[in-house]
Amino acid sequence: MCVQSRSTVQSNTGQCPIHLTDQVQGTSKPPTDTADQKEMQPMTIQHDLPPAYPSIAQDIAEHFLNPMNAGIMCIVAWLLMLAGTAMIVVFALFWWYGVFIGLACAFVAFFLMNGFVTNQPNNGRVYMLCGKYYGTLIKAGYFWMNPLISTHRSFSLKATTLENNKLKVNDVLGNPIEIGVIVVWRIVNTAKAAFSVNNSSEYLSTVADSAIRNVARQFPYDVSDEGEEMSLRGSSVQISMQLQKEIQERVEIAGIEVLEARISQLSYAHEIAAAMLQRQQAVAVVAARQKIVEGAVGMVHTALAQIEDEGKIVFTPDRKAQMVANLLVVLCGGRDAQPTLNVGEG
Repeated sequence: MCVQSRSTVQSNTGQCPIHLTDQVQGTSKPPTDTADQKEMQPMTIQHDLPPAYPSIAQDIAEHFLNPMNAGIMCIVAWLLMLAGTAMIVVFALFWWYGVFIGLACAFVAFFLMNGFVTNQPNNGRVYMLCGKYYGTLIKAGYFWMNPLISTHRSFSLKATTLENNKLKVNDVLGNPIEIGVIVVWRIVNTAKAAFSVNNSSEYLSTVADSAIRNVARQFPYDVSDEGEEMSLRGSSVQISMQLQKEIQERVEIAGIEVLEARISQLSYAHEIAAAMLQRQQAVAVVAARQKIVEGAVGMVHTALAQIEDEGKIVFTPDRKAQMVANLLVVLCGGRDAQPTLNVGEG
């Protein structure tokens, strides 16, 4: 005898119910034929997954508040305060209803006074009402606003500089380098900055580190012998533009505008710095020697041409070759020449 039962089991998270469909087989008669095996269905687990989490790209639309000037409400609040105080003093002895009216006026005056706010230039205040986004105040001055709203966060709209510590990464050739970046940024959407990320500066710092690692892996530290490809040291303008673009794409969700991103520090890691310095010195020495040889050859050619044009001295091929060798030794040598005088054969 086969008994089917269906039960619903709550998962550990309390979110995804799991439906279990099982079968209990009697112990008196085990299944022997094919029909019984077909009747027995394996246990199935069905997950009712919760809906997908809303994407953080669904940003709250930012709108700006136009508050009332505080002068009128300040006069109203002080008049109510004075009227309430006068009623309490005057009617305290013979008309107790006047005392309640005076207290009500004083309470309204205190309530209105809680709505006065002062906002500095280039500063944005994000306000909430009953747990919902109410608006952003960016005007500078002294205003009166609804006392029921509360300040969620305050942001500076000024341009700010972020300079991270040096990072050790590998360039496209695998050489370890140390690189740092400076990012000039500002907040342009206070709603995104308040509700999309916890801390704008920390988020930008993390994104900048990730972006500079990604960019540094795509280029070599210095140009190769051909000198055609871009490099971190030689193509600073193109590298800065690519770095700024990559950071901007990632911080768009936080309401941040990247004004500039540049490499501040760039050097080989200390473990290979000495070897790379020798390599750079060798390249510089070879280039200098090549320049010296080119100049020496030109000078020797000019000297021989002038001597032959005047016709006063005629060189044999051997003497010409010896003179060329002597001039090249003198011009290309790293030390001052020490001439040897031939006084004749003795």
